[in-house]
Amino acid sequence: MSSKFYITTPIYYVNDVPHIGHAYTTIIVDTLARFHRMQNEEVWFLTGTDEHGQKIQQSAQKNHKNPKEYVDEIAAKFKNLWDSFGISYDVFIRTTDSYHKESVQNVFAKMFQKGDIYKGEYEGNYCISCESFFAKSQLVNHKNCPDCGKETSLLKEESYFFRLSAYEERLLEWIEANPDCILPRMRRNEVINFIKAGLEDLSITRSNFDWGIRLPSGIEGDDCKFVMYVWLDALMNYLSALGYENSKQNKMEFWPASYHLVGKDILRFHAVYWPAFLMSLELPLPKHIAAHGWWTKEGAKMSKSIGNVVNPKEVVESYGIDCFRYFVLREVPFGQDGDFSQKALIERFNADLGNDLGNLLNRLLGMGAKYFGNSLKVELESYKRSFEAESKEVKEILGSLSKFMEEVQIHRYLEEIWKIFNLGNGIIAKKEPWRLIKEQKEKEVAELLVFVANLLIKGALSLYPCMPDCVQKILNVFGLESNAENYRNFVLEDKVLNEISLSPIPALFPKIEEAPKEVEVSPKVDDKQDLQKLEPLMIENVISKEDFSKVEIKVGTIVEAEILPKSEKLLRLKVDLGESRVRQILAGIKAYYAPQDLIGKQVCVLANLKPAKLMGEISEGMILAAKDEAGVSFIMPQSHRKNGTKIS
Repeated sequence: MSSKFYITTPIYYVNDVPHIGHAYTTIIVDTLARFHRMQNEEVWFLTGTDEHGQKIQQSAQKNHKNPKEYVDEIAAKFKNLWDSFGISYDVFIRTTDSYHKESVQNVFAKMFQKGDIYKGEYEGNYCISCESFFAKSQLVNHKNCPDCGKETSLLKEESYFFRLSAYEERLLEWIEANPDCILPRMRRNEVINFIKAGLEDLSITRSNFDWGIRLPSGIEGDDCKFVMYVWLDALMNYLSALGYENSKQNKMEFWPASYHLVGKDILRFHAVYWPAFLMSLELPLPKHIAAHGWWTKEGAKMSKSIGNVVNPKEVVESYGIDCFRYFVLREVPFGQDGDFSQKALIERFNADLGNDLGNLLNRLLGMGAKYFGNSLKVELESYKRSFEAESKEVKEILGSLSKFMEEVQIHRYLEEIWKIFNLGNGIIAKKEPWRLIKEQKEKEVAELLVFVANLLIKGALSLYPCMPDCVQKILNVFGLESNAENYRNFVLEDKVLNEISLSPIPALFPKIEEAPKEVEVSPKVDDKQDLQKLEPLMIENVISKEDFSKVEIKVGTIVEAEILPKSEKLLRLKVDLGESRVRQILAGIKAYYAPQDLIGKQVCVLANLKPAKLMGEISEGMILAAKDEAGVSFIMPQSHRKNGTKIS
C-alpha cells in the first residue's frame, strides 16, 4: 500500500481577487503534490476559500450584494484561476459548504464539553482587517494594528474563550521535539518567542456581526447572538475536508497533514492556535508548517491604491504557465521575500529556459536529425565506459534532490537540476561533435547524443513537478510519459536507454526580445559634446574613488530580530553576511518595522564600520536605509543575492 501525503494551501480570504501571493503559495503546493505523486504516494491536495467574517460582510455591503452572492463570485474567480493554471488539487473547500459548518459546530461542542471553551467578557483593541484582538503592548503608536498597520477599535463584548494558555508548555515541547515542524527553521524562534511571552486565552466568538457560523444548538439556544471567530472556523477546514465530525466521506487516514503551506503573516495562527486546537481535540499535529515570504514589485510593496499589484493571470497569458511557475519557484529562496519584475522574468526565461534547457534539447534534435536520421543506437557497455564519470555526477545530483523538496527549498532543487543541463551543454562544447563527424567518428558522436538524451530524460522527469506542461513536451521527444513508473526507473533506479528514436518538436523556449514596458531606459550620453550640454551639478562633500574604495558594503540576510529591552527605538538584529558567525546590529527602526516582518529580508550592510556600544550592547555594522517624510525604508537588493556579496 502506498503511503499517504496530505498537503494544503491556506484557504484564501475572499475579500479580493487572486494576486501573485495566492498564486505563489498554490504553485508551491502543486509542485510538492506532483513530486510526491511521482514517488508513488497517495496524495490529497486541499485548497479553497475562507468566506466568513466582518470584513467580508462589509465588502459585500460596499458592493451592494448580500454576503453569499459576494463570496460566490469571488470564490469562483479563485477556482477558475487554479483550473486554468492546471493546479492538481483534489478538493476545493469553501467555508460556506454545509459539511464544513457541520464539522465546525461539532468541534466547538466537543471542546466546550471538554472544558477548553468557557464564556466570559472581552475588552481590547480589535482590528477588523485582521479579525483579531491585540493587547495594548502589541499596538503601534498606541492604536494601530501590529500586523497590517490599520487603526484598531476599542471593543468590549461578551465572548466565548478557548483556553489557549493551558497549552503553552505543550506547544513549546512540541516545537522542541520536532525541529522541522516549522519551516524554514529561522521562523521557529519567532513562534517560540511569541509563546514564551505568555499566551492569553483566545476569544473565539463575535457578536457584533452575523456573517459566520452560529454556535451549535445546546450552547446558547435558538436566539444565539454569537458567530464563531473566523480563525477557528477557517482552520478547521483542514479537518472538515477529510470528513472529520461531519457526514462527508471519511478520509482521516490522510491525517496528520504532511505540510501546511502559509504566508509568514499567518504563521502565528497555524503554529500556535491550530496546534492548540488539535491538542484539545486529541489529534496528531501536522508534520510541517511552512511559511513563505511576501512579494514586492520592483522593490515596492504591492498596493491596490498604488496600482502595482501583479495579476498572475495576465503574466501567464503573456509568458505561459510554466515560465511563470519556474520564475516564482527559482527566483526566491523559500521563506524570504521576493521581488517581481517582467525584466527579471524575461532574463530567467532567456537564460535558464532558453539558453540552457531549450538549447540543449535543440542541439540534440538538430544533430540527431542531421547525423543519424533521428534514430540513435549504441552498444550499452561501451557507452557506459565512455561516460562513467559524467553518469556518476548526474546520479549524485539526482540523489541530492529529495532533501530540497522536503525542506521546501525548491529554488535549490531547481539549481541542482540545472547542473545536469549545464553538464550536457558543457560536454557538447568540450567534445565538439560537429568536428568528430568530420573525422568520421560517428560512434563517439552517437554515444554523446545518447548520453545527452538520457541526461534530458532524467532531468526532465525531475523537473516535472515544477513545470509539468513543458516537461511532457520534452518527454514526448523520447516517447515517454511523466509518470511514477518512469520516475522510479530513470531517476531512482538510474535506468538508461541505449536505443532512442527522436520525435522533433518546435522550439519550447524561443527568445523573448521585447523589453517590458515598465522598464525605463535611461538616455545614453555618447560623446564629449553631449556631456558638455549637461547642466553642471553642485555636489557637496565630494569624495574620490579611493575614498569610496575603503567603504565595504555587503548583502546580508536578517535571521533574527527582537525589540531591545529598555529602548524606545532600537531593534536587535542578527544578520548573516556569509561569515563564520552572524553579526549583531542595533538599528533605530522600532517605530517603522515589526521584528517578525524583518526575518528573512536581505539588506545592505556597511560591514567595515567600527563596532559601537549602545545601551550596553555591541553593534557590528550599519544597515543602509532611506528616510523621508513617509518614514524609513531599508535599501535592499532587487532580487536575492548570496550573503556576503559586495556592493560596488
